[in-house]
Amino acid sequence: MRHTSAARLRIGYARCSTDRQDLAAQRAALLALGVVAERIYTDHGLTGRDRHRPGLAEALAALREGDTLVVPKLDRLARSVPDARDIADGLAARGIRLALGQAVYDPADPMGKMFFNILATFAEFESDLIRMRTREGMAIARARGKLRGKTPKLSDRQAAELARMHDTGDYSVSDLTELFSVPRPTVYRTLARTGSKG
Repeated sequence: MRHTSAARLRIGYARCSTDRQDLAAQRAALLALGVVAERIYTDHGLTGRDRHRPGLAEALAALREGDTLVVPKLDRLARSVPDARDIADGLAARGIRLALGQAVYDPADPMGKMFFNILATFAEFESDLIRMRTREGMAIARARGKLRGKTPKLSDRQAAELARMHDTGDYSVSDLTELFSVPRPTVYRTLARTGSKG
C-alpha cells in the first residue's frame, strides 16, 4: 500500500561505537533535520562493519514506499563500500529515499551516485586506517614486551588503549590477550580497573 504524500515519514538512524555523547549529538542532528523523536532508531556499542545492527533493522522495517531514511552522515550507516551500496540499492528498490544530512541521495543522478561512492570509500578507508594503526601500535608494544623476557605489565596508557579497543566491540578478550601479550586474567582485571563497558 502506498503512502499519500501527507503520510510520508522521515525515519532517522544513529549509531555510535562507544561514546553516548556522540549518540546524543546525532539525535539532535536528526531532530534538526525534521525527524520526530519517536521515529529515531539507534545502535550503541556496534561498529559500522557489524552487519547485525538491531536498530538499523528496525528502521529499515519501519520504512514504506515514499518514506525517507535520514542519517547524519554516511559513516553512521555503513563503514564499507559494499554495505553502503547494498543498503542504498535496497532502499531505492523499495521506493525509499536516503538523506545524508541535508542532501538527498538520488541513485538515478550520475553525479549523486559518484558522490555517494566517494563518501562510502572514504568511510571504509578511515575505518581501515584506524584498525591498521591500532594493530601496528600493538605489535610494537608486544615486541617490546617480549624483549624484556617476561609477561609485561600494562602501563596506564596501554591499559586505557586496551579498554578503548574492548569498548569498540571490534576486539574480543582473546584478541586483546594476543595483541598485548598478557594473560586473560590481566585483561579482565584491566577492564574492571578502567571501568570499561561490557
